[in-house]
Formats: sequence, structure tokens, C-alpha cells
Amino acid sequence: MKLIYFFLLFLATSIHSAYAQNETYAKPSGFVPEGYALVWQDEFNNNQKTLPYKEWWFETGNHGWGNHELQNYVDRVSGNDTVAKIQNGSLIITAYKLAIPYQGSDIISARMNTKKSWKYGYFEMRAKVPAGKGTWAAFWMLPENFQHWPLDGEIDIMEYVGYKPGITHATIHTKAYNHAIKTEKSAEHHIKDIENEFHTYSVEWTEDYIKGYVDGIHYFTFQNDKKGDMETWPFDKPFYLKLNLAIGGDWGGREGVDPAIFPALYEIDYVRVYQK
Repeated sequence: MKLIYFFLLFLATSIHSAYAQNETYAKPSGFVPEGYALVWQDEFNNNQKTLPYKEWWFETGNHGWGNHELQNYVDRVSGNDTVAKIQNGSLIITAYKLAIPYQGSDIISARMNTKKSWKYGYFEMRAKVPAGKGTWAAFWMLPENFQHWPLDGEIDIMEYVGYKPGITHATIHTKAYNHAIKTEKSAEHHIKDIENEFHTYSVEWTEDYIKGYVDGIHYFTFQNDKKGDMETWPFDKPFYLKLNLAIGGDWGGREGVDPAIFPALYEIDYVRVYQK
């Protein structure tokens, strides 16, 4: 009887401990708008050298990705060249310069997408971005059934190009507003220690607007014009989240690529999704 009692006590304690631990992992940043509840998260708390496939899928290829980027996105582990690993409570996306080119490129990196999609919500990441000319880190969103850019829409929660140190960008792209025709809707925010410290990047997306934040500071708004026109507001369907570290390209490589940046590290503490 005592054995059963102690077993039940141990079980109850373990459950409580696990619950408390999860609560700790999901401790709000303090920047979440009122009325939102946590619906999805990846806290990256388990050390693993294998790629984090559980909540994410990896895009691969070295075709420039529409921006003449230099990296080959891979989904592999080769020796120490692990392009995405979980270590010390963070996801670390790393761009490597290879001694021997792989599939036509001597630079490898990762481009990760969530398996889940959401329509509206508050989307938040805490991260430390890489330094150096040529790096281009991003946290962004594309629609679940993406077919045509920019008609289907794009939400850039955070983009950071290393040749412009201390400046982060939030942008939306639609058919009417996009960088290809120089009409994109964008804003930038200055952060003094952006490459040395973790910061929180987020957007609140509703049927009425998309708002961008850094560390809870609101610096970007795009309003729904309510015209029912997909060319100006295609943001009425589920979108998924994306994390990637590009090298070079039309924007990231505007001032060249410094060979000293490698290996370039993009460190993500967590990614969280809240909805009403």
C-alpha cells in the first residue's frame, strides 16, 4: 500500500514539475497585446544536433531564391557543418563557407518553415542576429497555399542586413505594394546592440491591420483599405512562419560579402504564436 502511495506521490510531483517547467518555458515576454492566448510555441530547449524536424520543414536549393542569393539551403548534417541545431536553449542557424562546393555552391545555410499555419494573431520571436556585410537574417510569413508572388502577399516581421548595422526592418509585399516596383510598405527601427544582445521581434495581424514591434515598441503599421481587393490586402488567409539566413543577394549583398563573416550565426531563443 505504501509503495502505491509513494508511486502516486511521485507521479503527481512529476506532472506538476513538468507543468511548471512548461509554464516557465512559455513565460510571456511582456509585450503580448491584451486578449491574446498562446496557441503554439517552439522554445528550442532540447539540445540536439539533428535538424529540428518536429515543428518545421526545410526548403532546399541554390537557385538564388529570386534575389540572386549565394547560399545553398540544405537539410543535412555533415560533420560539424550543421546548418540548424538546438543548443543551450536556442535554435542556431549557421551559414558556412565550404572548402569544397556542395551542389554548386560553397556556402550552405538553412531556410525553415513551420508545419502549421494561422490566420491572424500575434507572432513573436526572440533572437540575436548575425553581424557582417553579406548576412541577411529574416523572420517572415507566406500564405499556406502560396502560388504567386507578390499577389499572394508576404509579411516580413524582421529582416536584418549586415551592411546596415543596428537597423531592423518590417515590410509587407502585395501586388500593389512590393519592392520589385519600389512601392513596398516598410519601416525601420534602430537598435544599438542588435548584434550582441537578444531582442524580441513581432507583428500583430488582424483583419484591420498589420503592426510591427521590436521589444514591444510599435514602429510599423499597414492598414487594410477595406476595398476587398487582393492586390492591396491579400492577408485574409492562413500564413506560415519562416526563418532563414541568406548570404549576399540583391539586398543583403549590396555592399559585397565579407569573407570574415563565416561561420555566421543566427540565434533564436523561441518562436511563439498567440491568437484571440
